[in-house]
Formats: sequence, structure tokens, C-alpha cells
Amino acid sequence: MPSSPLLRAAVLVLEGAKPLDVGIPAQVFTTRASMPYEVRVCGAEPGLVTGGDGLSYHVAHGLEALQWADIVFVPGYRFPDREDPPAAVVAALLAAHARGARLAAISTGAFALAATGLLDGKRATTHWHYTRALAERHPLVRVDGNVLFVDEGSVLTSAGAASGIDLCLHVLRGDLGVAASNHAARRLVAAPYRSGGQAQYVPRSVPEPLGERFAGTREWALRRLGEPLSLAALARHASVSPRTFSRRFVEDTGYTPMEWVTRARVDLARELLERSDHGVERIAAEVGLGTGANLRLHFQRVLGTTPSDYRRTFTKGS
Repeated sequence: MPSSPLLRAAVLVLEGAKPLDVGIPAQVFTTRASMPYEVRVCGAEPGLVTGGDGLSYHVAHGLEALQWADIVFVPGYRFPDREDPPAAVVAALLAAHARGARLAAISTGAFALAATGLLDGKRATTHWHYTRALAERHPLVRVDGNVLFVDEGSVLTSAGAASGIDLCLHVLRGDLGVAASNHAARRLVAAPYRSGGQAQYVPRSVPEPLGERFAGTREWALRRLGEPLSLAALARHASVSPRTFSRRFVEDTGYTPMEWVTRARVDLARELLERSDHGVERIAAEVGLGTGANLRLHFQRVLGTTPSDYRRTFTKGS
């Protein structure tokens, strides 16, 4: 992993804050040798904050932490649809954003960001139970209740608590690269990536754990990215027809099977670019994309950059 300057993350705990929503960014970004972040947990003022679900939090920092942070996480809180956060909190969020900090909401933390006006005219999401309330309370926000998270650049929102992990891993990929994100996912025993466009839930008559039906096939494919991987081969491993596999795979991941394979290959290429000095042609062959030209094509389509520019970004200072 390349050496990086310390990145500063604040977790803003509001009254009624949900334990998982607070714990996810605090754990993912906590300072350790493999993670160049410093985290400060803060509230409207230092001291005891009454949380949700029977827990309370003793925070060491007040709103001054938002002026220190590079990214501010706003966990979900109780009854967000009834009243806006205190005016001082809204003002501090606006000031942090104006200074250049990113604001990232987990679950109903989106209501706090919406109260600032920074989501007006932008796409945003929140927990599916609150999407209608968010749209009604903040009609200028383009609420999308069918996604796990939305990245609008300087403001990010996510759905329920588990999707906060997806959002945090997405932030890590952007800040530190795919190797760091995959390392964090392994530590959390979480999926390395799920599509932000994946549905929050898919109604079905027989309940099945979302994302688990083809987990074994996805793991099998990840170990064979350098080999030919066709839809027929994936479906055969999953013991279903290609048509059934395609339909259910999209429900589980938000991607078609071959889109998922391509993105997995691009992610492996990213990791090799970050951690090795192999040339583009060799990397393309190793990840199953064939030629350097093909790798460049998919890199540009998926990431909007070139392999060489990506390598420069994540090897400078290493």
C-alpha cells in the first residue's frame, strides 16, 4: 500500500444515533498501520449523547471536529422525519463542506444533509423505510430508494446500516485504491464491492439471503479471472440455467454476470498496478482482459482514467 498523508474523518453523533451506523465508519476508518486515517467521534458538543436502541455515547469532541475533518460521516438517528438537526449542526456541516470536506450520510443521516440544502437537485438515498418521508420533507432532493448508495462527489448518501459498509469501502477505493479497500473488506468479512445501483431489497415469495445465492460461484470466478469465464460456465458452476443465473445475479449484485466479471478483472488490474511494476500487457493477460488495449478500454469505461494515470496516482510517494 502506498504511503499516504494522514486523512481525517469525523463521525458526527446526533441524538438518537443508531449504533451500527455509528460503529461502521468508526471501525472502518479507525487509525491503524494499514489505514492512514485519524478518526474523531463528535457531537453537537462534547459529552454524553443519548443514542438509539438503548445505547448512549460519550464523545470527546464538539462541532469543531467538522472544521478539522476531510470527510464527515453522519450516522442515522431516530425520528429524522420529524425535525431538522439543531441549527448549529446544520451550520457546521455547511461550513465543513464550504471548506472542502466531503459529507457522507449513513441511512437516515441523509435527512441531516438534506437539511443543509446541499442535496437539492442531487440524487440521494436513505433507508427504504424513510425514502418517501425524505422526498416529502425535502422535495428538491432526487430521492432514489432502489440503490445502496449514491456518490454525488462532495456529498454521499447510503441506505440502511449494512450499506454503510458498501459506502465506506467505496470511499476507501477512491482515497487509497482497491488494494486497501479489499484489505478492509477481508478484515470486516464483507463483500469486496457491491454495486451502488443494487436494489436495497428484492421482494420474493420465498426468502433468500440477498447476495448469498451465488456467493460460491462469485468466489470461484474471482480465483479464475485469468481464465476464460463465460456466462455458460458461471451458470454451470451455479447449477442453474444461464437465463435464471443472469436474472438472479442482477438481483444479487446490481450487475449482469459479465459486467461483474469485467469489473472484477479491472479491480484485480488496479491492485496489480498499485502493488507491482508489471507492464500493462502482462497485467491484461494475468487478469483475463487479453491485451493492453482491451485493459485500457475497460479502465476508461469503468474508472474514467487510464492504467498509467491510475498507477501514478496510487504510487506517488510510495
